[in-house]
Amino acid sequence: MKLVRPSSIIICCVLLFNTQCNEDDEVLLPLTLCDAVTVINSELYENAESDFNSIVNVDISQNCLTITVSASGCSGDTWVFGLVGSETVMESSPVQRNVRLVLTNDEACLAVFTQEQSFDLSPLQVEGENEVLLSIQDFSDQIMYSY
Repeated sequence: MKLVRPSSIIICCVLLFNTQCNEDDEVLLPLTLCDAVTVINSELYENAESDFNSIVNVDISQNCLTITVSASGCSGDTWVFGLVGSETVMESSPVQRNVRLVLTNDEACLAVFTQEQSFDLSPLQVEGENEVLLSIQDFSDQIMYSY
């Protein structure tokens, strides 16, 4: 009888440890070196309100679009950026997409600050294509995104 009790405890422990998650079953999200991910949403593209800003420069490195933005504020530390793309893909050679920067700036100071923000462009990729010409609202030049 004394062997039955310790062995039942050992069996219960083995069963409990066997129900833990297997590390191989984890879903891994893609790693990105960008600050934020681009959102594809036509309604948001058309209707999102953005505080006044000036796009100073844009640059693409791998899948990241880095935008340099200038705006008034107290420090720029509270600015919130978003990059929104239209769902519409314009059929041309190469295909084109419209995107826009959305800035939320609640700072009420007259100083002007400049910040860089990068966005993962992967959501803008078009199946069957290897490049997309991006038209960024309020930026005079189009920029080629090759992937």
